[in-house]
Amino acid sequence: MQKHLLYFGSIFFLFSASAAKAQVTFRDMDVQHYTFAIGLNDANDNIKGKADVTIKFTGNVNEPELNLVKKNSTGKGMLVSSIDENGKALKFVQDSDVIHILSPAKINTTHTYTINYSGIPADGLIISVNKHGHRTFFGDNWPNRAHNWLPCADYPSDKASVDFIVTAPSHYQVVSNGLKVEEKELPNHLKQTHWKEKEPLAPKLMVIGVAEFAIQQSGIVNGVPVYTYVFPEDKINGFKNYAYAPDILKFYDAKIGLYDYEKLANVQSKTIYGGMENASAIFYYEDSPDAGRADEELQAHEIGHQWFGDAVTEKNWENLWLSEGFATYMTNCYLENKYGIDTLKKREAIDRNKVIKFERRRYTPVVDTAVTSNYVQLLNANSYEKGSWTLHMLRRKIGDDLFWKGLRTYYAKYKNLNANTADLEQVMEQTSGQDLHTFFNQWIYNAGHPELGIVWNYDADKKVVNIAITQKQSNLFVFPLQLEIGGKLYTVDVKDKETAVTFPGNAKPTTVIADPNVDLLAGFDVKEQ
Repeated sequence: MQKHLLYFGSIFFLFSASAAKAQVTFRDMDVQHYTFAIGLNDANDNIKGKADVTIKFTGNVNEPELNLVKKNSTGKGMLVSSIDENGKALKFVQDSDVIHILSPAKINTTHTYTINYSGIPADGLIISVNKHGHRTFFGDNWPNRAHNWLPCADYPSDKASVDFIVTAPSHYQVVSNGLKVEEKELPNHLKQTHWKEKEPLAPKLMVIGVAEFAIQQSGIVNGVPVYTYVFPEDKINGFKNYAYAPDILKFYDAKIGLYDYEKLANVQSKTIYGGMENASAIFYYEDSPDAGRADEELQAHEIGHQWFGDAVTEKNWENLWLSEGFATYMTNCYLENKYGIDTLKKREAIDRNKVIKFERRRYTPVVDTAVTSNYVQLLNANSYEKGSWTLHMLRRKIGDDLFWKGLRTYYAKYKNLNANTADLEQVMEQTSGQDLHTFFNQWIYNAGHPELGIVWNYDADKKVVNIAITQKQSNLFVFPLQLEIGGKLYTVDVKDKETAVTFPGNAKPTTVIADPNVDLLAGFDVKEQ
């Protein structure tokens, strides 16, 4: 499998071009809970699984379905050996990536199916050797790769609580979502570890990490324990550089609302992403303990996801910016709070350049409905930096107090549920009392950004500065443009192709600076006439 290295915002991504297939949703089904019993060994990469899947049916369903990748010609994939309900064997058909249970279910009934299966994961559970030569097992499900090793409804709109019961050689430690409720030694040098997550999660966030770990509790924030899991050889740097997490958690608690999960674990891993926001068990790339200050930025991004992406999950992949754009901007806000406004300005300027550069390659809206299969394409500057920039401009438009009040309301309303852009827009309109339709339409649902030609001259006789502003792009935007003229700040409301304004000036200004506070996503060409 060929892998490629990309960099978006603060995060490195390694991905397979074949990682994500088209999203298929199962009608009239709502999974309530999963219990996954997973057996691992050191002799080979074969896993044994038993999944108890509880489904509430919202309509009559002739053949209930779940995603699971079948064993293929390479010998990788999962083979289902049996499915039963309350001890009664059920007939089923397993095709390439869906299990069809041949037992009708009626509307308003709830069924629990027990699925026994085994095989070598083709993806999703990465069984590998870390840089120290030790065997590791790490779940790596984004975007819809969970069903390579877990029978599930593998799309973000079906969220469920989950238990993982992992049986593995006793020299491993196991980390997963939620709280550890039991760990017990078994015969033959095995150990069973049971983790329980009571809050509903999308399958992309359901993981286990199995390795030899050094573990440290780095703090407690509002009753939530914060842990570091790193490989023992990396514990000195890992314990030091992962220690940003408690302060990051405190910031988000205060700004957005209390953290939704019962613990926060930051875990050194061996996966294909630089950072993955698995709920309450964040996985980072294996060299991250040595990243120093870069770790703070990375942790701020992934911890920000615990609110946006995890607790509040996008309804579908085209709304990915509600996850990645939010995490990117929450990182910027955390760093602004800690290091000052100049840090925010610098980061916004860098992010603006990334957006403009990306749009030269691919001209598409942030909500990109054209991507219907390989969702890795959505890991781009639109989802990250342009989504972040939209939040930044919204904050400037409605003001800090209403912006944060709106985000707190959005989080409280959609926590443990799914949302799309229209839901966010409605909350922010209600909070601010402003009509935000034009704002969201031009920045999220349409492609592009303003390209501004700004020509100025000084009329010494009239003692005025004349400014001519031209929107050079084809589709017009509506926005406030701040200008710094001779050290004084002015704001121009721009909506037309051509805008002409005049400002008083006792002397010719030495400079005219467009957007001095870095508050507008636009390109600027400023010239004196």
